[in-house]
Amino acid sequence: MSPVPGTGVKPHVRPPKGGQRYRLTVAYDGADFYGWQAQPNKPTVQGALEAALKQLTGDAIRVHSCGRTDTGVHARAQVAHFDLKLPWETRRLQHGLNALLPDAVRALDLRRTRPTFHARYDAKGKEYRYSIWNAPVPCPLHRRQAVHVRLPLDLAAMRQAAAMLEGTRDFAAFSANPHREIGGTVRTLWRLTVRKQGPLITISALGDGFLYKMVRSLAGHLIRVGTGAVPAAETATLLDSKQRTARVETAPAHGLCLWKIHYGAIPGLPKPDRT
Repeated sequence: MSPVPGTGVKPHVRPPKGGQRYRLTVAYDGADFYGWQAQPNKPTVQGALEAALKQLTGDAIRVHSCGRTDTGVHARAQVAHFDLKLPWETRRLQHGLNALLPDAVRALDLRRTRPTFHARYDAKGKEYRYSIWNAPVPCPLHRRQAVHVRLPLDLAAMRQAAAMLEGTRDFAAFSANPHREIGGTVRTLWRLTVRKQGPLITISALGDGFLYKMVRSLAGHLIRVGTGAVPAAETATLLDSKQRTARVETAPAHGLCLWKIHYGAIPGLPKPDRT
């Protein structure tokens, strides 16, 4: 099997003969986990799923995700896949998983999928949302999923800066580790929007992929633009510099949520040319 272009990484092999691959969609409150990736002696989402699967099947099963989330980051629809040596009925498997998983994570959907499906390498786009509670007093109901910003935010300035960040660009200045990014630092950001509903401001980022802590860096920059700490016009200068500096802050993890993974045509975008 040849490596995935631009990564040098080979996709996961097919399930064993007579086995079955499953596609799983999970949601979780990241405040209770040290991110997605399994770590010794620390609660992680991958670790919780793999422990539940071992209890159900008796086998050590590796769960492969569409991407990792950091400590404290949430997910509304994280997609993963795993293989079983012997097929299970999907409703029974999903019910068993949810009975064994901690309350902070749930299997929202589980289905059989083709043996070549790969949660990460088949993904066409990812959507993240960053939530800000913009009011003098924080709301306790949003304390785990939204960052509190007391100062009034200038939405017009934030939207001006967001428009400068859309497109195919070198986002090295918005990566927390630009020199170790697999496949370089060029990504396509199809949409970066700023919406307000009462005190709740949501930054939505839709792209073909994101660098390490890129969305939190975009959010941190837009927040600083909104407070007036950085002029919106400086966005282009930061991009062109291709250098990560203290001018770009990484926003706190708990405001970020992995919202959706796209595997087919993405609504609002032109369909890919198949000629």
